Amino acid sequence: MSEFALETRNLDKAFGSLAVARSINFKIAKGDRSALIGPNGAGKTTFINLLTGVLAPSAGQVMLMGRDITELGRAERVKLGLARTFQINSLFTGLSVLENVCMSIAERTGLAMSLFRPLGRHSAVIDEGMSLLERLGMADHAATLVSELPYGRQRLVEIAVALGLEPKVLLLDEPVAGVPKEESNILLDIIAGLDDDMAVLIIEHDMDLVFRFARHITVLVRGSILVEGAPREIRNDQRVKDVYLGEGSHG
Repeated sequence: MSEFALETRNLDKAFGSLAVARSINFKIAKGDRSALIGPNGAGKTTFINLLTGVLAPSAGQVMLMGRDITELGRAERVKLGLARTFQINSLFTGLSVLENVCMSIAERTGLAMSLFRPLGRHSAVIDEGMSLLERLGMADHAATLVSELPYGRQRLVEIAVALGLEPKVLLLDEPVAGVPKEESNILLDIIAGLDDDMAVLIIEHDMDLVFRFARHITVLVRGSILVEGAPREIRNDQRVKDVYLGEGSHG
């Protein structure tokens, strides 16, 4: 089996004559903590959509745990262990925190259709959901409607929903967007404490968060990888300063 949890090989995407992804060769190792950064319009969202099956590439391959998943749809990729959170949360706000998490677990375990019956009949799903919420410090909010939670806590629920799928690779798309600073620190602590065998890729504009979180950073510019490396290398790379960070940013 491949040493890489997620990999792309010469990944291209074009809309007519407009190239939005150009020969992207990207790798994230099992258990790694990586970040994808770049200026607005760099192609980050397009790239994530190619990884998750929202978009089909014009050329190239997407590999998950050594398996070619290029032709697979979103649902199949999720079942194989690729989970994603979104810039704007995609929760069922009229349901409780626990119900949202249990729906995710039921989807993974093949019980989703049977959840039309009362949730109380699925004790194993509920127990797993509560255990997951306890890990994230959210057990006290299990019965709370998502709509009644502060936004930062809603983002935590979204992470819980993604973890309910037991991903091998977790993509976090701007997890602290719109979250107050004090709650973003809680989010970051949770993300930092995720299972060591899970590869995590964070797509984020908050550079302080990126430098605190990531062991490896990839910089995307105009649909191509400009540079990649350890945080210290990225912080001191003049090309990155020129196109993204700004001269003298973050030391």
